[in-house]
Amino acid sequence: MDANLITFAKAVADETRQQIMTCLCCEWCSVGDVVDQLGGKVNQPTVSHHLKTLQEAGLVEVRQEGRQRFYTLNQSRITMCCGMLVQQFAPEYAASNIIPLDQVT
Repeated sequence: MDANLITFAKAVADETRQQIMTCLCCEWCSVGDVVDQLGGKVNQPTVSHHLKTLQEAGLVEVRQEGRQRFYTLNQSRITMCCGMLVQQFAPEYAASNIIPLDQVT
């Protein structure tokens, strides 16, 4: 299996990271914004740790503004990784129903 798929699977396997990804879908958020959206059940250092893991997996994009960093979900990377998983584990389905990976932007 491709190392990218393993990194992707490990990154999305964690429930807190899944919640963070939901927060970051289609908007830019600071760490504090994410903590607030999670209702304070996860503290800032923990959110920062999870964001670093997601960044290393290429699943979030980062924008620096002064001393603050903003994050958003890298939807094209998620689409690519999910497509690769489908091709790996459901090749017949992929062949008949999925856009080829080279056409995913």
